[in-house]
Amino acid sequence: MMSASLWRKAGAARWDVWAQPRGWLVYAAFCEFTAVALVFFDLVHQPPAAKDFGWFAVLAVLGLVQAELSRRIERMRRWMAGEMHVNLTSVWCLAGTVLLTPAMVSLLVVVLYVHLWLRVWRHVRSRPLHRVAVSTAWALLSCFAAALVLRLTGLGGLDEGSPSAARAVGIVLSSAAAFELVSAVLVCAGIFLYTAKRSPRELLGTASDNALEIVTLCLGGLTALALVYQPPLVLLVLPPLLMLHRSVLVKQLEVAATTDDKTGLANAVAWHDAAQRVGEQAGRQGRPFAVLMVDLDHFKRVNDTYGHVAGDAVLRAVAEALQAEVRAEDVVGRFGGEEFAVLLPEVAEPAALEIAERLRKTVSALAVPVPGEQERQVRGLSVSIGVAVYPRSAESLERLLLAADAALYRAKNAGRDRVVSI
Repeated sequence: MMSASLWRKAGAARWDVWAQPRGWLVYAAFCEFTAVALVFFDLVHQPPAAKDFGWFAVLAVLGLVQAELSRRIERMRRWMAGEMHVNLTSVWCLAGTVLLTPAMVSLLVVVLYVHLWLRVWRHVRSRPLHRVAVSTAWALLSCFAAALVLRLTGLGGLDEGSPSAARAVGIVLSSAAAFELVSAVLVCAGIFLYTAKRSPRELLGTASDNALEIVTLCLGGLTALALVYQPPLVLLVLPPLLMLHRSVLVKQLEVAATTDDKTGLANAVAWHDAAQRVGEQAGRQGRPFAVLMVDLDHFKRVNDTYGHVAGDAVLRAVAEALQAEVRAEDVVGRFGGEEFAVLLPEVAEPAALEIAERLRKTVSALAVPVPGEQERQVRGLSVSIGVAVYPRSAESLERLLLAADAALYRAKNAGRDRVVSI
């Protein structure tokens, strides 16, 4: 019989699923149903042959060995990842797509994802089971799309006959392109429905994310070619794959060291480094730049009234609002607590005041849902903003920061919810 604690965990898991946006739930259910239906359809119309079980066994063993050897790295990466996360299973998915029937590829994907769930993802709060299930469905649908392209183009599988070098390359590239395109579309739609994010970076991931996916697909193609033409050489794929995984973790650690963990903005050290570079350039070229010190008014009341979890949600919402209202070259950072800083390169005082006023109005219009209580919202937020502009306010970065901070102090003393320059 299930214990009381297990019942509570099961109830929390059910609530976690049904608390998700309705549009995402419908989309996820549709993807999962379609993937399962395609598997059964393919099993009926294209039963696997003996060779499929051999290829499957080899790829499954390689995939599980790679996952075990990089288990700790994957767990750390998953802890630090956002919505977009490349887990390197594409290597084995693509290799399976050009060697196996779609149904057998699907079995391979399920085995790899179940193993990752049991050994890595179930320990990570940001990777709940319902998201793993829909990610698995997306991988299955991407494999089916790649297989369909191979059928429609007449290229066939890599192990059918003795393909020429040109045909082998065509098989690998065609399947990789179809896999990547369908995967990107499915993931973009899922992220949009799950988070309502709209920027290309948030939906498509960074250039590094996409480069990593392309590299894994290349390794998948090389794995398939090695298995067909020189099977022993497939073992040479594992060392670079493991080193690639480790190098990606190092990059994520570097990013984490310069990022505020609550808001995703630049932390104080990273912001100051960026400001130092802008200041040096401005000094050489004789151009202005502005610094805005932004402080949430009466933030303690939010924590006292709604709780610290809601307070963190407010900080994230304000951070997103500030970031959305400035240019790509501007730098928004969090200095700690409820204080933010905005660096505006090549912006003089009139434009800086206009931007600061726009930021103040944007924050005032925010309505932040209280986590776990979607019917409650935190409203009536306001910010005080101090503005300082180089070289009018000060001629060094440190003095400019002091001037902006003094202007912020004046805004607070004048009644808050206002912009003051100095």
